[in-house]
Amino acid sequence: MSSESVSETITAEGHLIDAQVLERIFDRIVEHGATYEVLQFDIGRSNGEMSYARLRLSARDEEALGALLEALVPYGCRIESERDARFEPTAKDGCVPEDFYSTTNHRTQIRVDGTWTDVGAQRMDAVILMVDGEPKCRLLRDVRAGDQVVCGVDGIRVQPESRARDRKGFAFMSNEISSERRVETSVARVADMMREVRQNGGRIAVVAGPVLIHTGGIDYFCELLSGGWIDVLLSGNALAVHDIEHTFFGTSLGVNLETGSPVEEGHKNHMRAINRITRAGSIADAVQQGVLTRGIMHACVTNGVEFVLAGSIRDDGPLPDTLMDLIEAQSQYAKALEGAGMVLMLSTMLHSIGVGNMLPSWVRVVCVDINPAVVTKLADRGSSQTIGVVTDVGLFLNQLALKLRG
Repeated sequence: MSSESVSETITAEGHLIDAQVLERIFDRIVEHGATYEVLQFDIGRSNGEMSYARLRLSARDEEALGALLEALVPYGCRIESERDARFEPTAKDGCVPEDFYSTTNHRTQIRVDGTWTDVGAQRMDAVILMVDGEPKCRLLRDVRAGDQVVCGVDGIRVQPESRARDRKGFAFMSNEISSERRVETSVARVADMMREVRQNGGRIAVVAGPVLIHTGGIDYFCELLSGGWIDVLLSGNALAVHDIEHTFFGTSLGVNLETGSPVEEGHKNHMRAINRITRAGSIADAVQQGVLTRGIMHACVTNGVEFVLAGSIRDDGPLPDTLMDLIEAQSQYAKALEGAGMVLMLSTMLHSIGVGNMLPSWVRVVCVDINPAVVTKLADRGSSQTIGVVTDVGLFLNQLALKLRG
């Protein structure tokens, strides 16, 4: 390292060893072509006690050091010489200064007038600005000219969600995505987590795709809805249409779900289903009029479970309840997730990734999919709290409903 290098002292506190945070910190330092000197390292003496590290970083210039400091923020690192967060005004709607701070999904505080304050509406890939005197996360599209946005890394403190060894029911599948684990064991742990979330007053959200219908999960999912285990269902047009088609005609995309055989003229059934609901006015109207008498959407209406259907370019119809305005659909998803303590994702990669982007890291996420790559993609996108169950979603729901009975 050149004698002209610049330095900064940082600190980090948490489960640095158990959660392998320290290893990742060292990796980022080396990747940025910088060096470090460990000035202090206090190891937690029990599984509940935090460790503390103090490091001096050296980089070739201010720009390189700044980039390194920004890369270390998600690991809970902060500059030792505490300074207030720096705010810069925005000049244009939806546009912020070049050095804006991009948020993670971890608990975050900023320092304002010497006081550390929690940031509200925590989510990843957002900016921080002051709303009625309180710092909150906002999407770029929601920024307006003149807003004061946090820039740089001064005065920012992030607390990564650690996976301590004794965290009940949540670390049981940490860093493991395997189809060889017994489904019954995984389901039992998920059921325990749902009970714990309920006992703590948390809400449970489900993100589901049409595979739920195809794999025979309708009756088991309806049992969860009627049992009060689900507070909100987030999905797309397809799940609702396939569910309603099955109720009316016993098919999904024209295939009889009992025999697995295509039905003559069955390819028209999904459009017939959409037509009937549209004639009624909405899904709720169809239930109230006695047009829709069974199925998942019927169970949502009769049990008072909120649902949000986000449309896409591939949707037929769509159903009158489906939100085809993408920004409105995202906003409704985010609103529905407020207060969620757990999110169960069932075989829908795109909706799962979208929801993962909206969640703070302390919300428990369980992703069930026959394809292990779906869970990997969620983790790669930053939803590191996600734990995976690699199995058929119909089988999973069968086992889960059984575990939650009584």
